Amino acid sequence: MIERVCYDDAAQTMSIAFRSAIKYFYYDVPEPVFAAFCQAASAGTFFNEQIKGRFRCQRDPDRRRFGPNANLELPAR
Repeated sequence: MIERVCYDDAAQTMSIAFRSAIKYFYYDVPEPVFAAFCQAASAGTFFNEQIKGRFRCQRDPDRRRFGPNANLELPAR
């Protein structure tokens, strides 16, 4: 479910990239929560129980969406 997790301690912001190619930023995440996430036996279970719905989040606006419902505009050549 989770591909990569990164943390910015100065901003207390965690980014989580999911295998579905979606990336979210989670704000005001204390460092101990990130550390526990890294040590969790199951990242998916920890995410669902300790992160999801508990922190303000935003989908990464720079991450492109692909798939049958994606709106892609190709640059003019």
